[in-house]
Amino acid sequence: MTTANLLDFDLEGLAAFCERLGEKRFRATQLFRWIHQRGASDFAQMTDLAKSLREKLAGSAKVEALPVITQQESADGTIKWLFDVGDGNAVEAVFIPEDDRGTLCVSSQAGCAVGCRFCSTGHQGFSRNLSTGEIIAQLWFAEHFLRKHLGRDERVISNVVMMGMGEPLQNYAALVPALRTMLDDNGYGLSRRRVTVSTSGVVPMIDRLGADCPVALAVSLHAPNDALRDDLVPLNRKYPLAELLEACQRYLAHAPRDFITFEYCMLDGVNDQPEHARQLVELVRSQGISCKFNLIPFNPFPASGLLRSPQPRVLAFARLLGEAGIVTTVRKTRGDDIDAACGQLAGDVKDRTRAAERMAQRRTVVLHPARKKPATPTAQEQ
Repeated sequence: MTTANLLDFDLEGLAAFCERLGEKRFRATQLFRWIHQRGASDFAQMTDLAKSLREKLAGSAKVEALPVITQQESADGTIKWLFDVGDGNAVEAVFIPEDDRGTLCVSSQAGCAVGCRFCSTGHQGFSRNLSTGEIIAQLWFAEHFLRKHLGRDERVISNVVMMGMGEPLQNYAALVPALRTMLDDNGYGLSRRRVTVSTSGVVPMIDRLGADCPVALAVSLHAPNDALRDDLVPLNRKYPLAELLEACQRYLAHAPRDFITFEYCMLDGVNDQPEHARQLVELVRSQGISCKFNLIPFNPFPASGLLRSPQPRVLAFARLLGEAGIVTTVRKTRGDDIDAACGQLAGDVKDRTRAAERMAQRRTVVLHPARKKPATPTAQEQ
């Protein structure tokens, strides 16, 4: 008999599993709480479950975490874990602590097939999708490790961002049950506003996510026109900007936030000129889309042939967007001393992260509409 990993199930899936064992639905809720709220993996510890159920579970189920290959802690408190997902593949998760939140960046695939020009993962290939259990195992391990590590009884991770290795919307079947577990009050109880899926622009799946499990949406934009985006993000050839922004507009009808976050990796001499900023303003105005921009410093790697934009140019770019009425943030890297910053994950294994753009970052500047000077972001804006 195949032993089921209970991390693979959202609450509905676990209820169906318990029914197959001849148990009532409320037993699934109890079990779900033990696993996700208390971090239990030993059924014998689950003392409010009937002994007969614990015996059934011992013979048919397990709570199996991912083996940790390495753990590194940055001087700024960022913690990076490298997890073994088998067959020589590894993925990473990164915890980013801040005064008002604890954010976990989670991987959805081993490698990435999108092939963005500025992303080292695209240069190193795609291995496979992660299962729901492998996605949730990153959160399960990190949350309960951090409680012990920090000596806290209450929840440590308040935000989850699907911004690690892979394109989440190309692993949709595993992603949605994982999101539902994150959101479930019997699981991690996270707000839809505090769970973010980042995509390079898989238009049909943006629509499906809006219908099935709307959470905050971040879109890796990186260019203000199709010609440049075709070069930087090859997926644009299939789903060009007009289609992508129309999908974003449709998503806002379901989204927990009233804006889409556009992520923009700043590349020296490629997409960072004043005319690019003006084109971005025209692009979002033409679609009438409510949005915010995050400008991300690029972490160079040799195969890209690209360089990071100088900071004065980034700030000037942000100012142009801000003066046009678009709230814009500029981020600085976190955890770069342990290679946990943007584009640095899993650098020593075959399948690196999607060097994408945004990992392990924090806001340093917010340019509000009609303001000339930077302002500190409020909790609601974050």
